[in-house]
Amino acid sequence: MLRFVVCMLLTLVSSVIVTVPGFAHGPNDPPHQLYKAGDLRLESGEVIQDFAISYVTHGTLNAKKSNAILMVTAIGGNHHRIDFLIGSGRALDFTKYFIIATDAIGNGLTTSPSTSATQPRMQFPRFTIRDMVELQRRLLEHLGIARVVAVIGPSMGGMQVLQWGVSHPDLMDSLIALVPLGRTPAWTTVVLELARQAIMSDPAWNGGNYMAPPEQGMRLWAGIIGGLATQSRPRLQALAPHNLDLVPWLKGVQDAGWRRRDANDWIYQSWAYDAHNLGTTPGFNGDYYRALQSIKAKTLIMAGQEDLLNPEAEAAEAARYIRDARFMFINPPAVHGHAAASGALAPESEHLNAEIARFLDLVIERSQKLE
Repeated sequence: MLRFVVCMLLTLVSSVIVTVPGFAHGPNDPPHQLYKAGDLRLESGEVIQDFAISYVTHGTLNAKKSNAILMVTAIGGNHHRIDFLIGSGRALDFTKYFIIATDAIGNGLTTSPSTSATQPRMQFPRFTIRDMVELQRRLLEHLGIARVVAVIGPSMGGMQVLQWGVSHPDLMDSLIALVPLGRTPAWTTVVLELARQAIMSDPAWNGGNYMAPPEQGMRLWAGIIGGLATQSRPRLQALAPHNLDLVPWLKGVQDAGWRRRDANDWIYQSWAYDAHNLGTTPGFNGDYYRALQSIKAKTLIMAGQEDLLNPEAEAAEAARYIRDARFMFINPPAVHGHAAASGALAPESEHLNAEIARFLDLVIERSQKLE
């Protein structure tokens, strides 16, 4: 009986953790805004038709337009992804900063395979992390903002952050990359490919032309991503000292998680994730380290220990080649892997808020941008 109660509590906790990154938009939240950018030409030469980027803003843009922070989101995430960092007295204090929280291509709010009227589902062109960044740059241009205090994001957002530093080194004072990659390693690609295969192997997926979500495939996807890749070995051990108790826990993760994403949207974003490499930015001829060395902005990179999705060694190596970078683990000695930046764990969220606020204070002291 005791084990049953423990399993149910673990399942409940896991369900809360799994659902945190996909916050729903509430009536008291800042309103959705859309910048209709027209046809968006991708770096591949293909075009996404009738493109629009979704975003929300927090705070007030000052007269000099010098207090903006650009937030970019994780794979499958939306503009609520780092809400735990946004608010009065938090790291991204909207009484000081004007925060532009964006939705990435393919997340279901910005134009995506699931929402395009003219290029639906698998007719949608493949896009890259650099395409995401280019669209965000156009949004800043649309808003009349020439430079931002920081670009910040977790996971795939951290990848976009570093790409911002390489593609547009003079457009920001600082970069804040949480559990990022500068290039996607083979390990991560295997994890993502297994998750894609899980979706695509479901007959209901039907080559992307499903009438109802491919439940069995998405359940396997939720287990791979939410139950494995975003956890860590010590975290799983702490959740259930008896290994078999993790079987009902995993079912709870799948029950809570499988409906959270459109299958095609996630597949497309995962392809962009796979293709990521700062060295392939035009002008660097594939030289990853030279691309990192080109970053001018003061950079904070924070990683989770034993990250099974974006290995922390990759983030630490990237920091070594950026001229003005600080690398740290999120709330050491805690070992929570990718979930350390999820916003679901209170000690880790407190540490992130404290360190990012301290970092931004240093950035502001140096640049005096908010005077």
